Amino acid sequence: MTIASDHHFPRHSHDGFGIGVLSFGAQRSWSGIGAVEAGPGDVIMVNPGEIHDGMPFDGGVRGWRMLYLDPALMAAELADETAAEIEIVRPVARDPRLAGAFHHAFARLTEPGAEPLAREEALVGTLAHLLRRHIVKPPRGPEPSPGVARARKRLDEAPELPASLAELAALSGTTRFGLLRGFVREVGITPHAYLVQARVRLARRLIARGLPPAEAALASGFCDQSHLTRAFVRQFGITPGRYRAALG
Repeated sequence: MTIASDHHFPRHSHDGFGIGVLSFGAQRSWSGIGAVEAGPGDVIMVNPGEIHDGMPFDGGVRGWRMLYLDPALMAAELADETAAEIEIVRPVARDPRLAGAFHHAFARLTEPGAEPLAREEALVGTLAHLLRRHIVKPPRGPEPSPGVARARKRLDEAPELPASLAELAALSGTTRFGLLRGFVREVGITPHAYLVQARVRLARRLIARGLPPAEAALASGFCDQSHLTRAFVRQFGITPGRYRAALG
């Protein structure tokens, strides 16, 4: 994915590991370790499910290239059953070797007619450098509260279904106020914002499988395509139609 934008992305998350390089401009973002800044040539990274945002530094346009990697792919490369517990250490890194490996992999993966072996080698080479320098198995921190975990599980498993604070609070064994306060404290966004993002990610998967945006909107819980489009642009910076066209 190649993007140039002055868009301010609200707090959101992705299903997979994200790795990219900022081509020009500068960006400030909120991450799991606090506020960070990235400039041209910096590698930008994010873990699956990690809440983050992004805004241009000083309001200008910034451009970047990004790849999103299936956690199962990372687990396969690690050949380790504990791979699901690993995480990228820093959301921004100045690492010219990794940036070079990324650009090489991105070119191979987006080059029409590129040999499968060349694509695979370029991607695995990037992963090898990423795994050596920027991924760790972190020590266990505080366990998330069971109530918030149950609420997130419900929203993750069926984002297309309507939800209410009363339903989520009942699942969590608390009051609506208690659920809302705990969810924002632990996750970083409200349950509704989390639900909308889960629906957008579901719609993106459906579009990638060939479903037209209008049908993907309804199947993922949006009342119509226009609501999906607004949420899609806020989260990814492009429309569902452009995303579908980019898939070829």
